[in-house]
Amino acid sequence: MQERIVIGMSGGVDSSAAALLLRDAGYDVIGVTLSLVPDGVRDGAADARRVADVLGIEHHVLDLRSAFRALVMEPFIESYLCGQTPNPCVLCNREIKFGAMLRYARSLGAEKIATGHYARTVCRDGHTDLFSTDSRKDQSYFLCKLRQEQLAAAVFPLDGLEKAEIRRIALENGLPVAQKKDSQDVCFIPDNDYAAFICKSRALTPQSGEFVDPDGNVIGRHEGILHYTIGQRKGLGAFGKPMFVTAIDPVRNRVVLGENGRQYAAGLTADDLNWIAFDMPAVEMDCEVRIRFRASPAPAHVRVRNGQALVRFSEPQRSVTPGQTVAFYDGDLVLGGGTIIKAIQGGSNDEEAI
Repeated sequence: MQERIVIGMSGGVDSSAAALLLRDAGYDVIGVTLSLVPDGVRDGAADARRVADVLGIEHHVLDLRSAFRALVMEPFIESYLCGQTPNPCVLCNREIKFGAMLRYARSLGAEKIATGHYARTVCRDGHTDLFSTDSRKDQSYFLCKLRQEQLAAAVFPLDGLEKAEIRRIALENGLPVAQKKDSQDVCFIPDNDYAAFICKSRALTPQSGEFVDPDGNVIGRHEGILHYTIGQRKGLGAFGKPMFVTAIDPVRNRVVLGENGRQYAAGLTADDLNWIAFDMPAVEMDCEVRIRFRASPAPAHVRVRNGQALVRFSEPQRSVTPGQTVAFYDGDLVLGGGTIIKAIQGGSNDEEAI
């Protein structure tokens, strides 16, 4: 009897090719498209259904709009209003794709779920490890907050494949999305305009405020803190020299600007820690740290205490951003992840804080 598996199908080429590979591997495949955003905003269900028809597999649409709003969109908005820059995809993976969708899969008689993520898992002695994949599209960073029971049920058919090969497989098998462009935006934010989305969601009008230098001296006016993020250079105005956003103060409605070099940090503190490779890490360890998806792993020393992590980089890192996800690695093994609380400047004695 074929093992049943549910695959999340977004209507893109990655998840479509993953469904094909699972079918050809002998699984009883059921495609599920998650309806996450309001009507009129893309959800890919039509394309996913066309692919399912070509593959000869079942296709369902699961309405999770209410859960997505409560578990992903609202925390994103609240975090942004607090001057942070969150990563909603990490939260969506934990709460929606490998949370609500896994529960739905089990109601259909499937114990495994698959996605089009580029990542790899290895199960040994009742424990599941998560690894980065050899592909340049590696997406293990987005999965660093998955729990053991979620990883144990996860299947990633695209492990080790490159995008060009995925498109070739899709084209050779007549999948109608073989040439479909990848989406680069957050799925629930039209035109990738974060400020406009948040203002509309909360019926807010951005409030202008002060640009200040690191010493608190007023050097200009900003258009509302929602328009800025750590490390930003463009759209700040003219100051006679390059300036970068180094901090956001939502309480005083201030944006702190610094000259070139001030956008680098010696370390960070993080909370909301999730460990994958072990139940609890050593109090201190050396590992590599990724502070955002596109960042290269940076060697660092990590101290864990009181549910928080203090990270000291071997070399200063650019644009350490509160609210963003930080992922910890030992080579290609994902140790776990957390949420950045704040950046640490050189000489700061933040050890006392944790």
